[in-house]
Amino acid sequence: QVQPVESGGGSVQAGGSLRLSCTAPGFTAAKCDIHWYRQATGSEREWVSSIRTDGETDYADSVKGRFAISEDRTRDTVYLQMNSLKPEDTAMYSCKTEVGWGGSWLCRNNWGQGTQVTVSS
Repeated sequence: QVQPVESGGGSVQAGGSLRLSCTAPGFTAAKCDIHWYRQATGSEREWVSSIRTDGETDYADSVKGRFAISEDRTRDTVYLQMNSLKPEDTAMYSCKTEVGWGGSWLCRNNWGQGTQVTVSS
């Protein structure tokens, strides 16, 4: 499996910024897609952003214009830059690998442990 590990979470005030990292050794060679999800306490998990093997990116409507996903393939790392944070962004953020176009089965449905983001008003 391609095992992702998240980092970069923390506590910030509304309007602040954080950059999350998802490091998954081997994901570039295995042609994995990377997806960011979040889950607030008492809520269901929701999709936030994705980057695919061809570099295509996508965002949930709730974060468009504020978050940006990018990758450094030499480091097998995907970043989620989060700007203009709001209290409703408070959640555990997790990344997941999935099989991309022509990708390896090793990418399938591998979740990280998550990193907590707390935004105070």
